[in-house]
Amino acid sequence: MDDRTREYLQDRFGDYYRGSAVALPPAANEREWGHIPWTPGTGTTMVRHQSQLDLGDVDDFLAREAPRHAYFSAARYTDPSASTMAKKGWQGADLVFDLDADHLPSIDPDEATYAEMLAACKDALYRLLTFVEDDFGFDDVSVVFSGGRGYHVHVRDDEIQDLDSDARREIVDYVLANGLDTDGLIRIVSPGATNQRMLQTEGGWGRRVHREMVDLADELREMDDDDALARLTEIDGIGDGRAETILGSLQANPDAIPEGNMEAGGPGIRLLKDTLVERVTETQTAPIDEPVTTDTHRLIRLPKTLHGGSGLVVTPIDRDDLDIFDPLVDAVPDRFRGQEVTITTDEPRRVDLAGDITKLEPGTHTVAEYVGVFLMARGEADKA
Repeated sequence: MDDRTREYLQDRFGDYYRGSAVALPPAANEREWGHIPWTPGTGTTMVRHQSQLDLGDVDDFLAREAPRHAYFSAARYTDPSASTMAKKGWQGADLVFDLDADHLPSIDPDEATYAEMLAACKDALYRLLTFVEDDFGFDDVSVVFSGGRGYHVHVRDDEIQDLDSDARREIVDYVLANGLDTDGLIRIVSPGATNQRMLQTEGGWGRRVHREMVDLADELREMDDDDALARLTEIDGIGDGRAETILGSLQANPDAIPEGNMEAGGPGIRLLKDTLVERVTETQTAPIDEPVTTDTHRLIRLPKTLHGGSGLVVTPIDRDDLDIFDPLVDAVPDRFRGQEVTITTDEPRRVDLAGDITKLEPGTHTVAEYVGVFLMARGEADKA
């Protein structure tokens, strides 16, 4: 990034902050603060180990310094400005999840468009929220668009504040199904003289597997035998012999799967359960960035600030508005709308923002300012 571009972006970021207010986290004075300024050259410098007292009024600080990125700690400390973690006096930390399109197995960042990456990341966000809200039952949950290629989820329930890194690792492993105990999805019940193995259908991974089994069983019942066998063999790990065993069990015991009864269905039902566990864990995990969640000292982006790699707003999202939230529209700063800027780019570019598609050939162009800021922040254009 050349000096002209950097100075322009810093000036426009400052203008944005002079006309807006950020959203401070709870206990803001107990958190560490950090930021990355617009340093010359290709490198970046993180300024951290600051308290809110060091910054003064945060809105005034942002308007004055116009940083490229701004952060606060998930942790709370007795002395957040101490120069080492050992001296800060850790008091607890929010549980933070980070979803980034770079970590999605279905996305190739070199091939997918920005819009495609964000759409895939929102799908992963919904999966993550089922774990956070349904499996764990957390109540104090905030969702934030990162301003880049993903979303952050902040959990601030009292019971998670004291969790150490190892305990947070267990939460990560559960969300990612790392080392999932498939035998543990079965409970033994004794309705009569004999024991029965029953799939745990009340919640968690057992419920996910059960739903998959019920859906597949319903689908197979609507087919003739040949089509049903062909459908079963489409599933990894099921050959002709297994398919016949499974279909026979489903026909002989049609109530077994809806009831979660792994005993009444015999080996066919158990085979189906074991096969679908792998399928469910592959499709229903949320590919979170593991170090973010396990790090009890992590700095995370401050909502309502600008992302220095896109010029978009780090946007808090009301849970009820998540379905209609469109980051390509709703995270575009009003400050950068309604005016233009002239830029140069050395490669063809496509930008989908604010409901418009802008296509540029190499050369000099006058574009909407939010388009120019986006490309310049990403290093894909320079100020002309």
